[in-house]
This record gives sequence, structure tokens and C-alpha cells, in this order.
Amino acid sequence: MHWNSYIHGYQSYLRLEKSLSPNSIDAYLHDVVKLAQFLELSGRLAVPGELKLRDLQDFLRWINELGMTATSQARIVSGLKGFYKYLLLENIISKDPTELLESPRTVRKLPVFLSIPEIDALVAAIDLSTPEGKRNKAILEVLYGCGLRVTELVSLRITNLYFNDGFIKVVGKGNKERLIPLGSTARNEIVYYLKEIRPGITVRSGNDDIVFLNHRGSKLSRVMIFMLIKDLAVKAGIKKNISPHTFRHSFATHLVEGGADLRAVQEMLGHESITTTEIYTHLDREYLRSTIIQFHPRSK
Repeated sequence: MHWNSYIHGYQSYLRLEKSLSPNSIDAYLHDVVKLAQFLELSGRLAVPGELKLRDLQDFLRWINELGMTATSQARIVSGLKGFYKYLLLENIISKDPTELLESPRTVRKLPVFLSIPEIDALVAAIDLSTPEGKRNKAILEVLYGCGLRVTELVSLRITNLYFNDGFIKVVGKGNKERLIPLGSTARNEIVYYLKEIRPGITVRSGNDDIVFLNHRGSKLSRVMIFMLIKDLAVKAGIKKNISPHTFRHSFATHLVEGGADLRAVQEMLGHESITTTEIYTHLDREYLRSTIIQFHPRSK
């Protein structure tokens, strides 16, 4: 593929200049590779600087015909814009063909979240007679109690647990660090796991500082956490299509429903934009109504 040099350069830029995580880098590169594949299949041997707006519009029509959702198409457009921004910065091109490229309109879906009784049912479905069960309980309480992404959970470090201060530190998207308050339930489960369960595991080299380990003493995989959640949902009789991220949605939803400040929720979730956090306000119209009544001068 004659685009390889451009893709490798972009990969280095995302890793070194943007400090993105490996998962984010893979997602951005996948968008560019998709475009290169389309050009190859359609017999267009153009390099990035030779593409016109109509070429990119043809590409969007192609991925639409493949059955890709509007949300996925919009994400790809965003990825391509980022790629061409890099090419401009590096003076590889002089004009950006994505400048007038429009994303398909998307309908923002409300995220699936769990009620408090459903979360209790999931926790109750854990087999606490095994060491793994006690570890899994701590995992669920941390996912729900701190609103972590699954990658943040499996990468959580012992040296980033500040029990005396009541916080944990996580490294989120773009290697950005943030502090999250640690509730008593999550704290107690982590402490129990670290004192009673983890010492019985022979830790593999390089995993000494990782909080949650598998029985071989290695860091847990993201897939393992997904499988754990799916299995517990079946045992608890929960029909919703849930994943580890559902606990993050539940964390945010329950905070907003309880009257938490949206900026505080944004900070705890690690959202760059408040608009990303605002979706949780749609889940509780009564909260919005009461806020207007309480604070707007014309409502008093």
C-alpha cells in the first residue's frame, strides 16, 4: 500500500506529539487505512495530497453502502480531518480537502444505565466463596463507585491509591491524569482484596504495582472484564445489553440524578467537553426542571 509512509508518520505523530493511548492510535489509523483501501479498490492511485473533496465524498458513500452507521461514519470523518491536519502541520500538503467535508447527522442515543437495585443484583450474583469472586466484587464496586473506563480499571496502580486522602489517580485518554474521590464501599473492597486476596498470588514480573491480577499474577485483560459483566448479567437476570462502560454511565447518571454539579461530574469522568457530560441530564428531566425553579430569577 503506497500510503504506508504517511500512515507510519501519522502513527508517530499520534504517539509522540498527541500522547494518545494505543487504543486511540489504532482507531485513528484504522480510519486512514479504510480510506486507502477504498482508493485501492476503486483503482485510484492518488496519494493524500492529490485527493479532492469529491474523492472523500465518494468514500463516504462507499462506507454508507457497506452499512456503516451514521455515528461510525461521523467518527471516520473526524479521524480523516485529524489526519489531514497532521499533513498540513508537517507541510506534506498545502490544502486540506476535508475542510468542507460534512459528517452525516447523528441522533444521539441515551446511554444504557443500571438502576441501583440492578447493580445490587449484579454484585449479589458474584460467587464470594472463591478468591476470584472477592476480587470481582472489588472490580464492580470500583467501576460503579469511580466511573472508570475499562482500560483505566485494568491499569489501576497500587501507588495511585490514596486511601488517607480518599482519592485514586487514574491515567485516562491522552495519558491525562485525574483524581477521583473514593467512596467507602469501593475503598473497603479494594483494601480487603489487597490484604486478603492479592498476597496469595504469585505476581509476574512487571505487574507488581497493578491492583487487579488474574490467577497467573498478570494484569487483567479488557476482554476478561467484558466477559465477567456479561456472565453476571445472565446470573442476575438482567436483560439489558450491558458492558463495563454501563457502570460508568450508571455512575454519572446517579450523580446527576442526585443533584451533583455537572462540572464536577465532567471532571470525574475525564470528559474534555462539557457537552459530552450533558447527555446525562437528559436522563433526569425532573432534575433540570427543579434546577430552573431553584436558580432562575424569573422562576421565583
